[in-house]
Amino acid sequence: MNQDVERKSVNAIRVLSADAVEKAKSGHPGLPLGAAAMAYELWGHHMNHNPQDPLWENRDRFVLSGGHGSVLLYSLLYLFGYGLTKEDLASFRQEGSLTPGHPEYGHTVGVEATTGPLGAGMAMAVGMAMAEAHLSAVFNRPYYPVVDHYTYVLGGDGCMMEGISSEAFSLAGTLGLGKLIVLYDSNNISIEGSTDIAFTENVQKRMEAFGFQTITVEDGNDTRAIGAAIEAAKADKLRPSFITVKTRIGWGCPAKEGKASAHGEPLGEANVTALKVNLGWDSLEPFYVPGEVLDHCRRLGEQGGKKETRWKGMFQEYRKAYQELAALWDRYHDQEAGRKVFDDPEYWAFDQKPEATRNVSGILINRLKDLVPAMIGGAADLAPSTKTYMKGAGDFGRGDYTGRNLHFGVRELAMAGIANGLALHGLRPFVSTFFVFSDYTKPMARLSALMKLPVTYVFTHDSIGVGEDGPTHEPIEQLAMLRALPNFHVFRPADAVETAAAWYYAITAKNAPTALVLTRQNLPQLDGSGKEALKGGYILKDSDKEEPDGIIMASGSEVSLAVEARELLAKDGLDVRVVSMPSMDVFEEQDEEYREMVLPKKVRARVAVEALSGFGWERYTGLDGACVAMKGFGASAPAKTLFEKFGFTAENVAKVMRETAVN
Repeated sequence: MNQDVERKSVNAIRVLSADAVEKAKSGHPGLPLGAAAMAYELWGHHMNHNPQDPLWENRDRFVLSGGHGSVLLYSLLYLFGYGLTKEDLASFRQEGSLTPGHPEYGHTVGVEATTGPLGAGMAMAVGMAMAEAHLSAVFNRPYYPVVDHYTYVLGGDGCMMEGISSEAFSLAGTLGLGKLIVLYDSNNISIEGSTDIAFTENVQKRMEAFGFQTITVEDGNDTRAIGAAIEAAKADKLRPSFITVKTRIGWGCPAKEGKASAHGEPLGEANVTALKVNLGWDSLEPFYVPGEVLDHCRRLGEQGGKKETRWKGMFQEYRKAYQELAALWDRYHDQEAGRKVFDDPEYWAFDQKPEATRNVSGILINRLKDLVPAMIGGAADLAPSTKTYMKGAGDFGRGDYTGRNLHFGVRELAMAGIANGLALHGLRPFVSTFFVFSDYTKPMARLSALMKLPVTYVFTHDSIGVGEDGPTHEPIEQLAMLRALPNFHVFRPADAVETAAAWYYAITAKNAPTALVLTRQNLPQLDGSGKEALKGGYILKDSDKEEPDGIIMASGSEVSLAVEARELLAKDGLDVRVVSMPSMDVFEEQDEEYREMVLPKKVRARVAVEALSGFGWERYTGLDGACVAMKGFGASAPAKTLFEKFGFTAENVAKVMRETAVN
């Protein structure tokens, strides 16, 4: 092998990265300069990928968890032929470019995950490795390894400091995910200086304690040693592997190498020139790459095409040999599978007895699981409470990855990040915890929305109805928090049928996550509830008048209070409309004509009722309306006592409506 062209290929990554950051006058050159050798070695000689078909099912996945070093990934995508051009690199961090400041999934071909929040990529990589383990266990047969690929993730000290990485890697080690390989860019530098000021632990010992094989490469420029470490990692089938590669941040730039200032600012024109001179680069022209380097990297990329061709041939033979499994494969990959329940009366049928919506959700999960085999999920050690266990679907664990019930342990943040990885791999994940702990999931739920991933979040114990557990377990502001997320749909259903609508929406979603916010306490089944809940808000009980005397709006457990209040108001001669609003987000997506029909502007006497923070209801109550909601934290007492204490009774709702109608 021509070592000179390999050396130049590594340096091409460095030069392109430095030039892109310098042109933008913004970015992070330190990681690309230090990690270039390991990135080249991995992409060029160990990772199965095909630039001509970036979505090949059996490709190895690569996640750049240190997303601030995005220009490293963009340089790789250009060199290996994924369609990025020099012009794209020259427009780094500019409006409308294919090279944004951090990698964005769905925006740039070849980017497997949106990264930036440090450690998030680590959790998503664990989710991808879990997906590979599950699919290989379900589908592989002797001589037919149709699912057989690795997940690689590269990150640095910041990723290892963030708690999400420890949560995720603890689970990965417990599960024995042998096809997860972590590349640790260990340069001992953070933004504030040496990591010694805040991070002195023995990371390798921590990873060993988690159950990882640990390997150290002392010289981050030694591609042979890096390659040997990757092969040693692949050889260990029983443990995930953690490869520490000791690097120098800003390597090759005389004035910046090893310094914190190399992390997050351009090197400066003079230092870029010094870098190129120090590397013996052939030209000082920005974005110059020798033709032999580009040819070399493109030829390496073509090897992936040959591997995919062989895989496709094997897969066609597999289809003939295992027709039932091939049919199951198609069902796993059928994005329309969930739509079949829309016209199935059994899906929408429930007893009329009062039932907690968390219980109804559990029933629906088990109605959907066979129809949607790619549905996989679980809870943060709360499945008996969140009712998220799929009967007969088996438990995913070391030694048997065929199970679809996931046990995340008490790791909400990693759970949500792992769910993103599962969804990025093509599965239909759901995760669950108590609603108050949605705070722990929020950063990864935000990434679900940003990446347009159809992850389902099941949040139970949805209000002060939690009762005796008290304020620490009673959500108040969480519903407003999730409603504020763009491209994130939140349903708080009022009864069984609305819960069925919420699950239908979630399991058929393609480009957005969905949260189901569910009660612990039993709720009555409401006359008039139905599939119109799929519109987010609808008229549950209407006035007999052409123009109602007022409108009461509510979600979840408070909808029945609104109905009761309407009956009390009727005795006073007030004829009001009740609007159930299970999802503000979805209601806002309806056309203006429908929204005006449900909430006509001329009816200004409006009351919203919700046993959480009232923040956000102002858009519907207006200046003349009122909101019966929580204005502080809850208390520890039985749920009925708390609802009375804080004014969530039919009598109080009716009283507020009377006052609003008079004003």
